[in-house]
Amino acid sequence: MPSEFTERTVEYDKLLTDFKALLKEKALKFTNQREKILETLYYSQEHLTPEALHQLIKEKYPELNAGIATIYRTLSMLEENNIVSSLSFGVQGKKYELGAKDHHDHMICTRCGEITEFVDEVIEERQHKIAESHGFKMEDHSMQIYGICKKCREKSDNK
Repeated sequence: MPSEFTERTVEYDKLLTDFKALLKEKALKFTNQREKILETLYYSQEHLTPEALHQLIKEKYPELNAGIATIYRTLSMLEENNIVSSLSFGVQGKKYELGAKDHHDHMICTRCGEITEFVDEVIEERQHKIAESHGFKMEDHSMQIYGICKKCREKSDNK
């Protein structure tokens, strides 16, 4: 029986192969910087701003010269090609996650920016039924619930 580590490695290898093909198709070079951006996003459990991604890469690969402009350009290309998706925080910018994860929705704290992922099969089924009842063929969706997380509410209550 394959381990979770083996499955993740195989999954990442496929993603990397697809990424290399995309770069070739766009006549772009496959660089160590681009690979580390993809790898860091893949193994991250967080939704990352470009700046946070840049900081993680600098900490993990101090010898790697990956500038913030490279991060932004690579994220933009990955998002255009549905490899990553972003959540917009208005003037605070975007946070990115790898699009290869299983489908999930988000609860976003408007105070601290914490993002909680969740899946609710009842909601998923209801969305499909609503689309169907309107003669709409749903291909994809994202749901974002904005509010105040438990930690921020508790901080407010303790003041």
